[in-house]
Amino acid sequence: MDKEISQAVIRRLPRYYRYLGELLDDGIERISSNDLSARMHVTASQIRQDLNNFGGFGQQGYGYNVAYLREEIGNILGVNDVHNVIVIGAGNLGQAIANYVKFEKVGFKIIGLFDVNPELEGKVVRDLPIMMLDDLPKFLENNKVEIAALTLPKHNAKATALKLVSLGVTSIWNFAHVDLDDIEGLVVENVHLSDSLMQLSYNISQHKK
Repeated sequence: MDKEISQAVIRRLPRYYRYLGELLDDGIERISSNDLSARMHVTASQIRQDLNNFGGFGQQGYGYNVAYLREEIGNILGVNDVHNVIVIGAGNLGQAIANYVKFEKVGFKIIGLFDVNPELEGKVVRDLPIMMLDDLPKFLENNKVEIAALTLPKHNAKATALKLVSLGVTSIWNFAHVDLDDIEGLVVENVHLSDSLMQLSYNISQHKK
């Protein structure tokens, strides 16, 4: 696709995918942009504009075929393929991510957990024994891994990311409290949980006025 799509549109696509999945669960086969708008609290015009970036998918007077649209959005997002994921940092957050079974339903399969704490070595999380970081190079030689989730202290994050790149990992889901946007050859999604909480705090304060 030659056209550059804005990040705002891309960040709405997972919401469309999720809502369309709920429609399928409810037995709904087709839906208009107006009805989808009412469910998602996004204007019908915005929905049409977003989907037109990728070809539209709707028919005048018919709306959207829910199963087809969800499949197409899944293709755009790449979730119809399986992506192998490892977790670096097997503390509370890392183990919680590994235990979240819904990731596999949208194409993300966690196949390894790593840490530097010898007290965690061998502990099993969802049938996966925690390995030491020293085991990582051999593991990556024997397994195709696209994504590493980093749940590390921020002072360790960049060095670990550079090591992962040198070992062939091309994408990082970064939970460390530091942005990792300046590493060549790496696709990064920075996740700051505290930012989300502060946005919630702001909305609470506005609601109270």
